[in-house]
Amino acid sequence: MLSRTADNLYWLARYVERADFLARIVEASQRLSTLPEAYVGAGIEWESALKSSGADELFHEKHEITDEASVVGFLTFAADNPSSIRNCIEFARANARAVRTALTVEMWEAINGAWNEMKRFESDQIGHGGYNREHVTQFLDFVKRTAADFDGSAYRTMLRNDAYWFSRLGLYIERADNTARLLDVKYHLLLPDTEQVGGSLDYFQWTAILRSVSALTAYHWVYREGIKPWLIADLLILKQEMPRSLISCYENIVRFLDALGRVHGQQGPAQRQARGVMTRLEHSKIKDVFQNGLHEFIESFVDDNGKLGQAITDQYLLS
Repeated sequence: MLSRTADNLYWLARYVERADFLARIVEASQRLSTLPEAYVGAGIEWESALKSSGADELFHEKHEITDEASVVGFLTFAADNPSSIRNCIEFARANARAVRTALTVEMWEAINGAWNEMKRFESDQIGHGGYNREHVTQFLDFVKRTAADFDGSAYRTMLRNDAYWFSRLGLYIERADNTARLLDVKYHLLLPDTEQVGGSLDYFQWTAILRSVSALTAYHWVYREGIKPWLIADLLILKQEMPRSLISCYENIVRFLDALGRVHGQQGPAQRQARGVMTRLEHSKIKDVFQNGLHEFIESFVDDNGKLGQAITDQYLLS
């Protein structure tokens, strides 16, 4: 496979996954913002949404006030935000179009149809002339359906070859990064310094976080007890049964990189980097993670995940 084709497939999957993550972050923040101020504080949920998306610095360069309308607009339809949902879908469609012959009919229809539908949502948004929460909610539901349709189409219709493996690598690299950043933001921004861990504010915020990654029901199935921060971290970091957990993402990343290594006849820095991260996750215990610092653990993971992304690029996507 040409490296350019592999690059398009890799980033196509990353952009679709990123759009889905942003939709879930906005949805979770909307849910928190409807609670009484005594539970959520003075609008901190919108700052957390920006921080989770990695768009906080760019937002503050362009906006003086951090409120629902401006943050949601920036994360959904803003053309000047490279990571807005609008741009993620547009970039995904551009990558898909560049490798149209490498996609199945179902995959192309899922992303091309989403791009056309997004244009109608965008036109309606502009036509309203103001913030419309109901319209945004419909748009977020559409984005999540799009990601599920595209992911399902890839899983059900692609041949298990290098095209599929590069696509899945993009998805899991992006998903791991998103899950890690979401956990980090919760501990360093969302919970005010004056609030006790385990308090009412903490409970509502953690429930929103679990909902944002479709893990609330899974949490109760696995632990069968009330919401506890260390158990949520355990679920989203170390439970292989949880599809969005860090260890589950890396289990898949190692598997697909090994498949590429066999096809290309050699292993490389990407395989070694992925196995190193996987080994650390396998030997981690949530008690030790908290004792040594959750932020430090996640910060190290995000850095390692970024290095893996660069190793994949250098080894396969630039040659």
